[in-house]
Amino acid sequence: MTGRLAKAKERMLSTRPSICIERARIYTQVYRDHAELPVVKRRSMALRRTLQEMTIYIEPDDIIVGNHSSRPKAAPIFPEYAVGWIIAEIDDIDKREAEAYQATPEIKAELKEICAFWKGKTLQERCHALMTPEMEEIHQTKIIKAEGNMTSGDGHVAANLRRILELGIGGYGKLVEEALAKVDCSVYEDLKKYHLYQAMLESLAGFSSYISRFVELATRMAETEADPGRKAELETIGATCAAIVNDPPTTFREALQLCYFIQVVLQIESNGHSMSFGRLDQYLGPFYDRDLVSGVIDRETAKELLSATWLKLTTIKKVRSSSHTRSSAGGPLYQNVTIGGVDREGHDAVNPMSYLILESVGDMKLTQPNLSVRYHKNMTSEFMAAVIAVIEKGFGMPAFNNDEVVIPGMLRLGVSLEDARDYSAIGCVEVAVPGKWGYRTTGMSFLNFMRVFMATLYDGRDPETGKAFLPGTGRLEDFKSFDELMQAWKRQVQFYARASVAIDVAVDTGLEELVPDVLCSTFTDDCIGRGKHIKEGGALYDWVSGLQVGIANLGNSLAAIKKFVFDEKAVDPKALLHALETDFAGPDGEALRLRLLNSAPKFGNGNDEVDRLVVEAYGYFTEEIEKHHNTRYGRGPIGGGYYPGTSSISANVPAGSEVGATPDGRHARTPLAEGCSPSGGTDVLGPTAVFNSIAKLPAERIFGGILLNQKLSPSVIAKKEDKLKLENLLRTFFDDLKGWHVQYNIVSRDTLIAAKKDPERYRDLVVRVAGYSAYFRDLPQDTQDDIIARTEHTL
Repeated sequence: MTGRLAKAKERMLSTRPSICIERARIYTQVYRDHAELPVVKRRSMALRRTLQEMTIYIEPDDIIVGNHSSRPKAAPIFPEYAVGWIIAEIDDIDKREAEAYQATPEIKAELKEICAFWKGKTLQERCHALMTPEMEEIHQTKIIKAEGNMTSGDGHVAANLRRILELGIGGYGKLVEEALAKVDCSVYEDLKKYHLYQAMLESLAGFSSYISRFVELATRMAETEADPGRKAELETIGATCAAIVNDPPTTFREALQLCYFIQVVLQIESNGHSMSFGRLDQYLGPFYDRDLVSGVIDRETAKELLSATWLKLTTIKKVRSSSHTRSSAGGPLYQNVTIGGVDREGHDAVNPMSYLILESVGDMKLTQPNLSVRYHKNMTSEFMAAVIAVIEKGFGMPAFNNDEVVIPGMLRLGVSLEDARDYSAIGCVEVAVPGKWGYRTTGMSFLNFMRVFMATLYDGRDPETGKAFLPGTGRLEDFKSFDELMQAWKRQVQFYARASVAIDVAVDTGLEELVPDVLCSTFTDDCIGRGKHIKEGGALYDWVSGLQVGIANLGNSLAAIKKFVFDEKAVDPKALLHALETDFAGPDGEALRLRLLNSAPKFGNGNDEVDRLVVEAYGYFTEEIEKHHNTRYGRGPIGGGYYPGTSSISANVPAGSEVGATPDGRHARTPLAEGCSPSGGTDVLGPTAVFNSIAKLPAERIFGGILLNQKLSPSVIAKKEDKLKLENLLRTFFDDLKGWHVQYNIVSRDTLIAAKKDPERYRDLVVRVAGYSAYFRDLPQDTQDDIIARTEHTL
């Protein structure tokens, strides 16, 4: 890390997050003054004015420029999505246990005035109004959660950076103008296209003006800069930005700067997270190769520019409601960069830029970008060794996705071979074809499997609320066989699968009506050609998934009941329910809990019986969800369907707080298992056994991603031969077992415990939480404890 980068990183770590009101102020004024405009034109006007009027700045060490808000680590407010939580929480937002934000009394007062205007007009209110009374009641119970979509929008998408770098902003403007010239406004659909195209042009103009402002700012700063070295840097910044105001970039520096500008501006337009870069090594590689040969740039300069970009990403902040914060602990934005894999012709795509991105991310050890490596069977040992060297640094990156599973899975869906080979990770472990896929590859809504399972044991009645949305076929003691229990679970989980889709339909309808993202649609194929924004079916491909929480707990609970209640008849079903209701109170209850915990097979140990139960029980949900369509079905895209997904981020912690004791021996209110990973401490036979269990899941159908977290002690891969062991283990998992994904925490339990006690001493400790990394000190205590409790494996 250069001295410049070290200073910038220290400044970032020392800066406290705050609230920025500029975007909220401008959007409110535009919406108030132009209520008569179609929503796409209102939003494009508001975006353009924000980009033209918001505060911009260049910090002392900046060599890549562009800001998301008026100050580093200041979070803009997006009042069009939701204001209820802001009204309730703004006075104490600086006192949160985690994700606290500073706000002056003046900002709080103005924000309350802004919220008063938006009351009754927000996306969240529209979504709730669109839900049926039954779906609204289910949502209120938190068996299904969709808060994040309503308060923050979609995200989970990557723009077509490859094409943007080819055409430039001006080239996209020409494409829109050509489409606009063909519109016949005597036709209903064409009138809608007319307004969308006008909005696209306005958004592009706003984007260009935003870049032009940095040209002017850098030029002014250079004129008064006394230091000759910094003066030259500012002049370079100005020239770089001037070159890409309308035209496509011609150098690596210009291309990287334009990619970063796109990343920033799309997150000003929309509050949805997981806005990803796609295959950045493939897009930037040709620019870098040309510049290196011609002497325009050297390797170290290019690496410093990349590192500076990662630092800028960490200054982008998103403020969430306190309840939503628990499901996204540590304030992640999931800005994914994908490297490696095969190219569109099927050849190894690793290039010098792949190594440079990997090294720069490893050097900086930040929370952003969320780096993913695409594995394939012909990946060289040289590149694998470079990846493992970065994993060894212990900040949870990079994660792996497996081409040997994802590409065939995409072909099964109907994606073309060339596009399937061009996929990238989006946000966490979910995948899409960048620039050609609609919103929400995953994360539509969260379904708490263990709430559904406990209702299954109680004749369909949710023990937490006493409500029965689907009357059951009996309590646990009424079932004559284990098969009857499985059939009862099938009825319940398929009902809630349909309910999750019904809730999603209401949310998606609200998103389409109130908050279409015009600029993001412009940069997504083929919204211009179809004259539709993403939410109308403009994208070429469109599949989505919700997230299912508590998968391992479900399998472990089924295995315990099968063994002790039905097979051995050693535990009375009424006694078991009583123990769950009392959270295993008393000596007898604790003895039963230990029996359930220690003497029944557990998912993650390669045990065929419990693994089969997980596959079967999850399969009932998969069978149902695949029957359903999203709101874009039949309106243009290939697909329009659903598939399951396991990337539950940190939602396993709050989801567990809403469930009593469970038959796997888990205490009430404690976290559920994260992703598809085993329950913490129950995977006792090593990482190979975990891989064997995970590999039994039908990866080709669980296409929202099969997220596996593993924790290793740093000493486990300290030696060269140990690193080779890890490489061979990974190759076996991906090549032979066809695993989807894995990611590593290389940090000792002792370090985590010490960091919890003395957070300031470990303020730069980054850990893998779920499909993302976060600063350990920024996590709430229950999430810290969940990470500490995970099994620490040896090889």
